[in-house]
Amino acid sequence: MNQKGKGDNPWRAAGLVGVMGLDIAICIYLGYFLGSWLGGSQGWVVLGVLGGLAVGILSCVLLVKKVLEDTDG
Repeated sequence: MNQKGKGDNPWRAAGLVGVMGLDIAICIYLGYFLGSWLGGSQGWVVLGVLGGLAVGILSCVLLVKKVLEDTDG
């Protein structure tokens, strides 16, 4: 028979994609806020946004890695 695993749930995949988008958006916003707070010049704001984007992407990579480890079981 064809058995479905825990990773085959489309709602779980949709939830993961939504959380990833929200995670990146929040990290970029916090980077913008931090850049504005540190100096307020364009250089600090751009550095904060890029730093937030990098942290958001790293966070998503770790999140996907954790989800894939849970579904391999």
